Amino acid sequence: MSNDQRFFDFLKERIGLDVGSVGPAIIERAVRQRITAARALTADDYWHTLLGSRDEQQALIEAVIVPETWFFRYPESFVTLAKLAAKRLAAINNMRALRILSLPCSTGEEPYSIAMALLDAGLAPHQFKVDGMDVSPLSVEKARLALYGRNSFRGQDIEFRDRHFTTENDNYRLSGRVLEQVRLQVGNLLDPALLVNEPPYDFVFCRNLLIYFDQPTQQQVFEVLKRLTHVDGVLFIGPAEGSLLGRFGMRSIGIAQSFAFSRQSAPEPLASFAPMPLPVQQPVRSVTPPPVRSRPFATVVPMSQTPKATPSDAATLLANIAALANEGKSAEARAACESYLRSHEPVAQVFYWLGLLSDVAGSALEAQGFYRKALYLEPQHPDALMHLAALLQSQGDTAGARRLQARAARSERAADSERKR
Repeated sequence: MSNDQRFFDFLKERIGLDVGSVGPAIIERAVRQRITAARALTADDYWHTLLGSRDEQQALIEAVIVPETWFFRYPESFVTLAKLAAKRLAAINNMRALRILSLPCSTGEEPYSIAMALLDAGLAPHQFKVDGMDVSPLSVEKARLALYGRNSFRGQDIEFRDRHFTTENDNYRLSGRVLEQVRLQVGNLLDPALLVNEPPYDFVFCRNLLIYFDQPTQQQVFEVLKRLTHVDGVLFIGPAEGSLLGRFGMRSIGIAQSFAFSRQSAPEPLASFAPMPLPVQQPVRSVTPPPVRSRPFATVVPMSQTPKATPSDAATLLANIAALANEGKSAEARAACESYLRSHEPVAQVFYWLGLLSDVAGSALEAQGFYRKALYLEPQHPDALMHLAALLQSQGDTAGARRLQARAARSERAADSERKR
């Protein structure tokens, strides 16, 4: 069943999944699993079963969607949310409860983290409500169960577990106080009528989803997100998605590692290129590796010692780096970057990833060095320009940040001109 386009097209139509973002192997493996589970003899037999069964269609979607989430993932986002929530309540004179949306909410870690963060920040239960939504009924049911294993608690700071959970055998049960703040439901962002009768949300979390769509679907989903977000609201996205929102006219709110964007309130020079710190590059969607410039750094293996490698091998390594980084596996992603540099000529994209990983780890000086190496190899690398600018701005170097933003703007205008030819 190699590269069976029917199944790729089905998933594209139903959930917007771009096969290039995850690779055909993942989808093919899911289809093989479902062929076995459905006791189909061939891919053709399974295709007919799939077309005739809503349950099987959902089962295939569930087999492709593998939740990778944990409580307080990207912790600065929740710190930022708590600060913004207090300001928002003051701005509306506490006349109503804040409305917050998490989608996809997966197995519930994100919407429950939102609720815990706001309760811990001193907000009263009547001051906010959280809606969680996911295309997967199975994930929503797990979220409603609110019973979590150790894998949902990562990082060094897990004191919140003692405040909001009780032990139950080898698992942890979420407290009713948090559960009462969150409403869970099944829904699909590709539905243009999604929540159409609901008032807009003050804060929307939609993280690590746009990277799995092709460009037309990204635009379609963004329009839905824009409708769901209050004109004065804030949209929290995933690390890989900052440059996408910049192209859609959103701007970073300027808080490092928050991945938070707001609407463009007024025309400002370069505003659509306002930097968003710490994104993780989108999964590689092409088998062609980035062009190599003949300006290696001293820290890289000399060119004469670099083994010959095929373009497909380089593309595979780059795709692996992207996948590891998008899953939050920073140590593995860094090791993959170092492996690439040992066996291939240096490319800007790898140094860019190393910069992001250093940024996430809190090593600002190291991150700057990697960003600058990326720009040495590829002076108009748009993401490296924007995120180095974000780093400089957070350190008070506004002039340096503006220069880099201007370069990014020129690069984007040139790219737009090229695309129109």
